[in-house]
Amino acid sequence: MKQIVQNLKTGDVDVMDVPVPATRPGFVLVRTASSLISAGTERLTVEAGQKTLISRALEQPHLVKQVIDRARTQGVLSTVDSVRSKLGSLVALGYSAAGTVTGIEQTSDFRTGDRVACAGVGYASHAEILSVPKNLCVRIPDNVTFEAAAFSTLGAIALQGLRLAEPTLGESVVVIGLGLIGQIAVQLLRANGCRVFGIDLDTSKIESACKLGADAGCAPDADAKRRVLEWSRGRGADAVIIAAATSSNEPVELAGEISRAKGRVIVVGAIGLNIPRKPFYDRELTFRISMSYGPGRYDPDYEERGHDYPFGYVRWTEGRNIEAFLDLLANRSVIVEPLITHRINIDEGARAYQLISGEINEPYLGILLQYDSAREVERRICLSAKHSVSPAAKSVRVGMIGAGDYARSMLLPHFKAEGVEFHSIATASGITARAVGEKYEFKFCVSTADEIISDDEANLVVIATRHGTHAELARRALERGKHVFVEKPLAINDEELDRLLQVASESEGRLMVGFNRRFSQLAGSAKEFFQHCQTPLSINYRVNAGQIPRNHWINDPHEGGGRIIGEVCHFIDFVHFITDSLTTRVYAESISTRNDQARNDESVFVSLRLADGSNAGIGYLATGNAALPKERIEIFGGGKSFVIDDFRLASAYENGREKQTRLRNQDKGQKEEVHAVCSVVLEGKTAPIALEDLARTTRATFRILDSLRTGLPVEV
Repeated sequence: MKQIVQNLKTGDVDVMDVPVPATRPGFVLVRTASSLISAGTERLTVEAGQKTLISRALEQPHLVKQVIDRARTQGVLSTVDSVRSKLGSLVALGYSAAGTVTGIEQTSDFRTGDRVACAGVGYASHAEILSVPKNLCVRIPDNVTFEAAAFSTLGAIALQGLRLAEPTLGESVVVIGLGLIGQIAVQLLRANGCRVFGIDLDTSKIESACKLGADAGCAPDADAKRRVLEWSRGRGADAVIIAAATSSNEPVELAGEISRAKGRVIVVGAIGLNIPRKPFYDRELTFRISMSYGPGRYDPDYEERGHDYPFGYVRWTEGRNIEAFLDLLANRSVIVEPLITHRINIDEGARAYQLISGEINEPYLGILLQYDSAREVERRICLSAKHSVSPAAKSVRVGMIGAGDYARSMLLPHFKAEGVEFHSIATASGITARAVGEKYEFKFCVSTADEIISDDEANLVVIATRHGTHAELARRALERGKHVFVEKPLAINDEELDRLLQVASESEGRLMVGFNRRFSQLAGSAKEFFQHCQTPLSINYRVNAGQIPRNHWINDPHEGGGRIIGEVCHFIDFVHFITDSLTTRVYAESISTRNDQARNDESVFVSLRLADGSNAGIGYLATGNAALPKERIEIFGGGKSFVIDDFRLASAYENGREKQTRLRNQDKGQKEEVHAVCSVVLEGKTAPIALEDLARTTRATFRILDSLRTGLPVEV
């Protein structure tokens, strides 16, 4: 399908063929009929993507600090690869569209054929087919066209700004910035019984606002304050809504000057926010920033997982604001047809961005992109002709499912170094599949995991998706006789683990899991150091994990399974590798906190008993400081000790002496892990980690959760 994207490396905006998005639970597939370019917001987005790396760094010092911190802990080379991967990515543009439902999964809110308005950055993009969460889709009234409905997201933004302003009948309100949102705000205020004054640099936009309901308007010049005072009968504005898009501080300064005492200033657009104290203090002004389309914005539970807020407690949400705006379109309280200045076919979408960037010197306001809804779209995009028609019998041919940050920085470069043939790739986002596919010269990018699994040419399926899909995808690939490398965790509950292990034990393919630390150089050194030890080992593994937001997808019980299942499995596998034994019993205790930002199960101490009599303690702690290196491992046994500091430094203690090994770069074993995986495929070797070991590591994480619930030791 065709989609408008920006290349972050070059800054270029182009129309690109990408795979059609797959259906997802709680999401709606929509065939786009029309989408609207939000000129102010999208111009700023594109301009940011076109800036030099130095300019971006100067504007975002917090990101520079993150890069420096990562380089300090994970090494310069790894950090450079990660930054390059980010810069080489493609970004979807657009966030307001309308079309027809063509597919649904696990939601009864919509039916195929419904006409819907869609919202959301990364969802309601400028693309022929959209995958949109159900809470960001709203049915379109019968008498509202797709073109008008494509304005709904911007209408909801304007409407949410008005709700914060709380205008009452007869009040005098000034709108600064008369782009699309400003023009809609003027009409909403007029429908609310307010007097409206518009301010903009463009006289044609002032004229348009006056035709749509504004009483008067002017430019934001030295005379603006006098004009507003005169219009407001010398009182000043009851409320000022700033809908401009500029880095300048002038709009907020002007708002302070033209407001009455105890007036309200509401910021809807992206502007400079160096608020001048004197006018705001002298008039005791209320200053509020509107959060986009309304309650639910930036809440993954609402937007991605479909959990709506109770109507009686949250009357207006993103979805209900869009619904209200569509009703206003239906009864003609708001009209958007006069705002449309351009209709451009998606094939010529790049020209629309030349308009808003000023490359084409032509007046514009509402730019609609149009789509041929009858065109057959491509689900499989051919990317590279370098691959042979008949692949070599002795080659690793990768089918990739998922390509997030970790896969792009830690897996794909190593697979490339092994000389594999990258055959096909599918990701949740078609543009990610296209970008990663082109970078690593995959032969095809496709829409769904099913297409990867059923591809007879791929003999290794690499799964790097969110945790909740790992077991199911791995099971289906093994049923086809494929070799499978799946990132950790292997599964997130006993039932899916049992089904997977049954298939794995009977499949011709090998099951391999991304427990990479056992493949690291320092892990190998530690194992060799204790190879002749006649006594059980004791291991202390401390992890400075750091906090993540409570609503992060990893903490979702169905999508991520939580951090113990998702990450502690790494450390249990390391213990199994060092001891050559398996966990038989676990006991865990967590912190107990009333802090709403912290989770008890993110800071735990876990005790492991192993079959050979060894024991281990894992301190997985999320409440520390990021400056402390993440991992420290201390191993004791047979009168010897071995310490690994963050897989960069090892200290071996024997006969009263210390011997250190320092690596140039952090090595957590990904390179050797990938080499081992490829050797299994090429040489028919057994999997590097036995099924029983994989199963015991995974079940141990489940039993840790049981121990936390019961407060008792639990057998594994």
